[in-house]
Amino acid sequence: MSEADPRAPGAPWLTPYLTVRDAQATLDFYQRAFGFRPGEVSPDESGQAEHCEMYYRDSLIAMFAPEAAFGNTAKSPRTLGIEPPQTFYVYCDDPDAIFGQAMAAGAHAVVPPSDQPWGDRMCCVRDIDGYQWGFARWGGPGKQT
Repeated sequence: MSEADPRAPGAPWLTPYLTVRDAQATLDFYQRAFGFRPGEVSPDESGQAEHCEMYYRDSLIAMFAPEAAFGNTAKSPRTLGIEPPQTFYVYCDDPDAIFGQAMAAGAHAVVPPSDQPWGDRMCCVRDIDGYQWGFARWGGPGKQT
């Protein structure tokens, strides 16, 4: 058994890999709505974005590819007309600002910014492919900052 780290340089141990309808549209949306920064974007044979990586605060936060990429048969939640069972939960400096930014970029509100009983101020939005993203800031039980 090798002692070498099996991950790509800088990769976390777990990264969601999403199926989206249009990789370029999703790449643009995540930048405008959430302030994510693109990493590697690999084109397909026709030059369209295929494999995409997104970063938040210098951490790889998600990867995605369009439907049918790499022979995949998965579909986005929007294409399937379903609500996905998972929500991605991201800590940020200002969930209220992210909520406004996401709404302006075309996201749909799920939970507007509000103080939660566990101590977070959070919001939740649905992206253009139907995935839910929660953004929160810890303020401690009963004392939001």
